Amino acid sequence: MQLSSTAKSVLQLYNSLDFQGYSFGYTTPACGVLTFTTATAGFPENLTDPSFEGQILCVTYPQIGNYGAPAEVVIDNICQSYESENCHIRGLIVTDMSFDYSHWNAVCSLNDWLIEHKIPGIYGVDTRAITKVVRESGSMLCQIIPDGFDPVPMTDPYSENLVERVSCKEVIRYAGPKGCKKVVLVDCGVKHNILRILAGNGVEIIRVPWNYDFNNDPATAGYDGLVISNGPGNPTFLKETVAHIKEAMVKGKPVLGVCMGNLLLAMAAGAKVVKLKSGHHTNQPVRMSGTQRCYTTSQNHSFAIAAGSLPEDWKVTYENLNDGTIEGIAHKSLPFQAIQFYPEAYGYEVDTAYIFESFIKSL
Repeated sequence: MQLSSTAKSVLQLYNSLDFQGYSFGYTTPACGVLTFTTATAGFPENLTDPSFEGQILCVTYPQIGNYGAPAEVVIDNICQSYESENCHIRGLIVTDMSFDYSHWNAVCSLNDWLIEHKIPGIYGVDTRAITKVVRESGSMLCQIIPDGFDPVPMTDPYSENLVERVSCKEVIRYAGPKGCKKVVLVDCGVKHNILRILAGNGVEIIRVPWNYDFNNDPATAGYDGLVISNGPGNPTFLKETVAHIKEAMVKGKPVLGVCMGNLLLAMAAGAKVVKLKSGHHTNQPVRMSGTQRCYTTSQNHSFAIAAGSLPEDWKVTYENLNDGTIEGIAHKSLPFQAIQFYPEAYGYEVDTAYIFESFIKSL
């Protein structure tokens, strides 16, 4: 069912604040974790990033949708325009929704794309005021209620294992050139640009589910390196993944963790994680530890490594300049490293792409 662009809708926050607006996208109520992004572009990538699973996304940039949505092109099981095969947000909040679009690569409007994926949206609300609420009060649940629908129960997505919902269900192989290095990728909700970068560097990828025992399977035997991907939700649900990473670390082969992978590698090393007040989403300033070299990074996570919990044989490699939280770690003598941000953010900054290059050189 699709209502007109003037059909009313309400955004209701967990703290009982209501924002009156208008409905777009698929007409249905939805509940999720209220998350904001300060990105000025890149909504097709954000909305298909599995790290956004369970979230209702509030966009601070005023107008959204004017360049539409690109075609979904899949080559060798890798999406070329999106970060996964599905749209993972539960709802979208914007100030000014553009129902018309113009772009050489677009095939439909954002409105039609959300209808296709059954995602509701609300526009005509003050997204910057909503963002201030999250900044001051912290992340909270919210729901979008189109006119004529009843509210839905506010259930916390972070109380369940979201990674299990977005991870692949079976082993997927991406063949590389003859004699190339072999990398096992633990799929916690991998962005397909990670797959594109690894494949583009001539690496064979063996993508395995989040709880897959890759250490004791002949199909993954003899791998040269391990990548632990990004993903949504609470990392403490992934005890099986942490156990497999611990076992893999005994072999001493190169390990790279990205976003959720950073938290899981830290947990495997013996560190603890904590929930952030508002999380880190989109643009975050990060400094390389011990230097004045800084980067603007793309991020989307709600947990961080607890300060002071890393063992003595590990070091902090990157720090968040907003709140001082840990943004990267590395072992002092073994080839283990991880970062909390996206080094390969498609459509965003590429200044930290060298992290993938250093990992591939270490294989």
